[in-house]
Amino acid sequence: MRRVLHEIKRDQDVPLMQCNRAAKLKKAATSGPQIIVSWQSTFPAELRALPHARFLHMIRDPRDVLLSGMRYHRKAPLGRENFLAQARDDLGGRTYQDHLNALPTDMDRWLFEMHNKHAQTVAEMLAWDRTGPNTVDVRYEDMIVDVDCAQFRAILTDFAIEGIDIDRAVHSFWLHSLFGGVAQEENLGEQHALHITSGSVAQWKTQMPRALAEIYADQYGPALKTLGYADDDSWVMECPVTVKDQT
Repeated sequence: MRRVLHEIKRDQDVPLMQCNRAAKLKKAATSGPQIIVSWQSTFPAELRALPHARFLHMIRDPRDVLLSGMRYHRKAPLGRENFLAQARDDLGGRTYQDHLNALPTDMDRWLFEMHNKHAQTVAEMLAWDRTGPNTVDVRYEDMIVDVDCAQFRAILTDFAIEGIDIDRAVHSFWLHSLFGGVAQEENLGEQHALHITSGSVAQWKTQMPRALAEIYADQYGPALKTLGYADDDSWVMECPVTVKDQT
């Protein structure tokens, strides 16, 4: 979605800015459409209250976020993820990435990720106000199979943002989707390759060992229910007893 929004910015000459604090709104465009992003879903209340603002909020199954996050944080470029490069006293002066890679097994790495960056990510998902006006909540699992871009088109149509060419915006979405432009091997750039292992949904059913699933259900079971990804903890029995380390 980061790449999609930046593609719309370039293609349609729409200004884009990040905004997590009300003071940043002073830099917003005074007329015309503008894309305003918060990768942590922490838009200021003043922005959420604007009647002409429209919000698209996406979440992903936290179980898959854990699996994908641990893999990515082992190899992510440090310039794009600053927290990975910061030396931490509680890690003996090592960085997040160095400590993650120094752990002996995937189970150790999953548990470290679970209690650190993952905890922050899930907290951000839970903190989002789903009752806000002019807001569409979507799931990664639905968008990743929107191969004809019908859902994305419907969202933009309902938003009715003056100055946005919907056809061109939909093309931008397709261009950077795993089923569209990214699926064409010649367009699979270095950053895509680093961030994407498979992109498939419900990876936890084959990649999360049951011992980890039991710990996860104990700590994040309520979050899965709140976010609509599980009615109870019975999903744990769908996980394999063991999985092969990815080292």
